[in-house]
Amino acid sequence: MDLRLLQVFKAVVDCGGMSAAELELNIGTSTVSRHVKDLEMRLGLTLCRRGRAGFALTAEGQRVYEETQRLLASVRGFRDSIDDIHARMGGQLAVAIFDKTASNPAARIGEAIGAFNQLAPDVHLQLHVGSINEIERGVMDGTFQIGIIPEHRSSHSLHYHRLFDEHMLLYCGKGHALFGADHDALDWDGVREHPFAGLGYHSPNMELTHQARLSRAATGFDQESIATLILSGRYLGFLPDHYARAFEAEGRMQPVRPAELHYHCEFVSLTRKSPQPSRAAAAFTQCLVDAHR
Repeated sequence: MDLRLLQVFKAVVDCGGMSAAELELNIGTSTVSRHVKDLEMRLGLTLCRRGRAGFALTAEGQRVYEETQRLLASVRGFRDSIDDIHARMGGQLAVAIFDKTASNPAARIGEAIGAFNQLAPDVHLQLHVGSINEIERGVMDGTFQIGIIPEHRSSHSLHYHRLFDEHMLLYCGKGHALFGADHDALDWDGVREHPFAGLGYHSPNMELTHQARLSRAATGFDQESIATLILSGRYLGFLPDHYARAFEAEGRMQPVRPAELHYHCEFVSLTRKSPQPSRAAAAFTQCLVDAHR
């Protein structure tokens, strides 16, 4: 019962409220509310505020939510271990991917998923999108079993497999001083004169920002936010060339001296070393490696 109440609470937080969780849990809003109240009584804590202002977690509720995520990840690990004992692949497999990879022709994640589904049709695949740091933390604490991110540093607690690469170009949006201008003489010194939008966490983007001594005038936390800042016509920023291609075709964005102002990053899969990945996680990782050979 306690696990069930915690699962309901997690769904309410993930969905952003009781009414939204009704669809996810397939139970009525009144039942959802009663379950959350029961959990609050069991724990002796007020977990959330609900009213005209909307749904909001209390500080205690946030702590309980974080602990719930860890507990349910441990439960998944227990189920995976039982599946391993039975030499079968079932249950759920949570995979987290850095955003805007689907349009990369070098990324064959879809092929890997197809191969894995044939190999383990009983595994319920959960696909998440997150920042590099979120994915790394999620794999380490068991929230995700597999992560796919740009390689930028290594941890002794994680296994890595190289998959595919990505080409990053510097872009300006329509209305920017460099849009439609001659870039032939532009170098890194010239770029520093313009406001730059970069990612706000450790990543190849941040490493390049420091290496080229670019001053970050605006911060984004995913590729979508960087693209939006570039499209304002006020900032330069790096984007994957495959993602920016649609904006270029519409005449809303253009690369700035792409032969000179660019960088590459390599994408890797990561799994936790200890405890050992489940059979399903190991099989999915092998499908990823095979698809990108």
